[in-house]
Amino acid sequence: MSAKRTICIPAALLLLASPLGAQVDARMFRYPDVSETHVTFVYAGDIWVVEKDGGTARRLSSPPGEELFPRFSPDGSRIAFSGNYDGNADVYVVPALGGEPLRVTFHPSGDRLVDWSPDGDRLLFASRRESGVQRFSQLYLISAEGGLAEKLPVPYGEFGTLSPDGRQLAYTPKDRGFRTWKRYRGGMAPEIWLFDLRSQDARNISNSDANDAQPMWHGQTIYFLSDRGPAQRSNIWAYELDGGEIRQVTRFTDIDITFPAIGPSDIVFQAGGRLYLMDLATEESRELNVDVVTDLASLRPHTENVSNLIRWGNISPSGKRAVFRARGEIFTVPAKHGPIRQLTRSSGAAERYPTWSPDGEHIAYWSDRSGEYELTLRSADGSGNERSLTDMGPGYRYQPFWSPDSKKIAFIDHTQTIRVYDLDSDRMIEIDKGLWRLHYQLQGFEVSWSSDSRWLTYARGLETGNNVVFLYDTQNERRHQVTSGYYNDVTPVFDPDGSYLYYYSDRTLAPIFSDLDATWVYPNATNIVAVPLREDVASPLAPRNDEEPVEEEGEDEEEEEEEEEQAEAVNIDLEGFESRAVVLPPGSGNYGQLRAVSGKVVYGRRPRSGSSGNQSPIVYYDLEEREEETVIDDADGFEISHRRCRRLRDLRRRREDDRGEQRPLGNHRRQAESKDGGAACHRRSRDGSGTQRRVAPDVQRSLAHLPRRLLRPRYARPGLGRAAQPLRSTTRGRGHPLGRELRHRRAHR
Repeated sequence: MSAKRTICIPAALLLLASPLGAQVDARMFRYPDVSETHVTFVYAGDIWVVEKDGGTARRLSSPPGEELFPRFSPDGSRIAFSGNYDGNADVYVVPALGGEPLRVTFHPSGDRLVDWSPDGDRLLFASRRESGVQRFSQLYLISAEGGLAEKLPVPYGEFGTLSPDGRQLAYTPKDRGFRTWKRYRGGMAPEIWLFDLRSQDARNISNSDANDAQPMWHGQTIYFLSDRGPAQRSNIWAYELDGGEIRQVTRFTDIDITFPAIGPSDIVFQAGGRLYLMDLATEESRELNVDVVTDLASLRPHTENVSNLIRWGNISPSGKRAVFRARGEIFTVPAKHGPIRQLTRSSGAAERYPTWSPDGEHIAYWSDRSGEYELTLRSADGSGNERSLTDMGPGYRYQPFWSPDSKKIAFIDHTQTIRVYDLDSDRMIEIDKGLWRLHYQLQGFEVSWSSDSRWLTYARGLETGNNVVFLYDTQNERRHQVTSGYYNDVTPVFDPDGSYLYYYSDRTLAPIFSDLDATWVYPNATNIVAVPLREDVASPLAPRNDEEPVEEEGEDEEEEEEEEEQAEAVNIDLEGFESRAVVLPPGSGNYGQLRAVSGKVVYGRRPRSGSSGNQSPIVYYDLEEREEETVIDDADGFEISHRRCRRLRDLRRRREDDRGEQRPLGNHRRQAESKDGGAACHRRSRDGSGTQRRVAPDVQRSLAHLPRRLLRPRYARPGLGRAAQPLRSTTRGRGHPLGRELRHRRAHR
């Protein structure tokens, strides 16, 4: 008998513990609303309902898509919401305690529920269905049973509420509620307007440069959300219709209120991931404690196929491997042979912008393992532990750029501050600060190092709006502006031979007159410019004279083949720098990335504005032959390995044959393959003049044939192929070769 009690008691404890363990003190409640007796909200993409006193919530919906803005009907018996059951965001109505949802709208444009009409018969929603440019919404009324929608006579509308008699509309023509900006003051700040639906008179009742949004009508008071006030935090404010007085109701100073909603006697709102109820009679707020019951399946560790989630890529110095970021983890992938290697296994932390060091030993990236993004170093082969190099604290940083000697890393951050970190001295140097770059521009910011790691070059904007080229001397720690800003100059890159600097410059002004609006436009203005770094370096377009070569007596052929291991010092004559600039022969147009290899400048050409072309080839201009050659017919991006110079065959256009193998097209006029596949591709003449004898570089090998969707997130597109194929370039419409085996195990965050 005693033994039986010993067995039964733990069993009873387990039965009791199971439901308790399934309850979650939930955060991240969104889009709440309140009735006389219940509160509804969105959690984990589904609609939940809980009693107004709090407690355990129950799930009301679980479609494949996400639900937004659940709103109780005035009598509390139904809930209307925007949901995605059938592949499109439409308005639905469901009984408040559960039942089958009724689809109300059927337009292919997304429809976002705003509110109920005071009589409970119609629904107010916002849609871009008739906006034309799809950049703003308009307000509509529709029967809660479905039917044709009636557009309200206001030109723009995002959120709003009807007066108790249904004759007036308080609304916001624009909204920033889905933005992440804080304390914004500008032309897109939302305002609250009062519109009479009978007389069609309108007036602005907020009259502030602050963000005033989410109007909620209660009697003679319109409550709204605003970040006005000394704290500039989003709080509940009130506008009195009788006297026009505006007063502050809530006083949060450390967090913002988001998406409040009003009921018969309360306002419910979210702040800091928690729910609060404000009594309209006393205007006092209290936290609403809510538990959700779930099996926590989404928090279980699981295997995730990340092959379609690649967001960044870089190539190893030899081109034998590439490094990618996918779903916050870092992988290295072989071009042909070997395993896919997951370098980070950091569920709960995100790694960004992995970049391979030129010596091949390390990969640098940003990791928020500490809570903020810090520059982090890890062995490229995955051995050992990662090492955090910085302790910069809050902020966001972008792609690291290694110096060729693998001793320095340059980068830019969200404040547009350009810095260089020295690994040997563990020292950070601030070299410059930009003026007006946005996130997508900062994500495309690039730095180019000279081959001796002394100089770095970049472009940044001036107050005039034009970009200029800067050089920074790490030896003397001095910055030099080397272009005047008369033209817009961007994307400077050093020639690896230490002879030239290349950059894009908008200087071909060929205006076209518009057929419609009586104005001129200046498309296809960009040229490729080359600047000799020193006065004794000949212009790349200098006149040529063919002479019969005379072999010098006693020339040591073995010495001819020796590679120069030590990078030669790069000297730059700063005086008269821009006066030495020449525009290279490739025609003006639209260009993408710009890179340089020995004797060649490599670039991505974009379709000309106004043309019918849609291909974006990767092209190089040969300084010796003075002609263009196409490397790849169509790709959105490319990268070049650090060991860019190899004495292999010159590359012409390539394509995949029917067997999926790459083969060269066209006649190869030069084939000079070294016995050992060495990396040397140029040599200075004995007189030190800088004139170089070149063997055709291996552009085929040095161009990283990375998928076009990897190098710039704005080019990201889905679609991957089989992992068994070698890493190679892809053209439009082709699948990515990395395949389905790029997986990792992590907990869902």
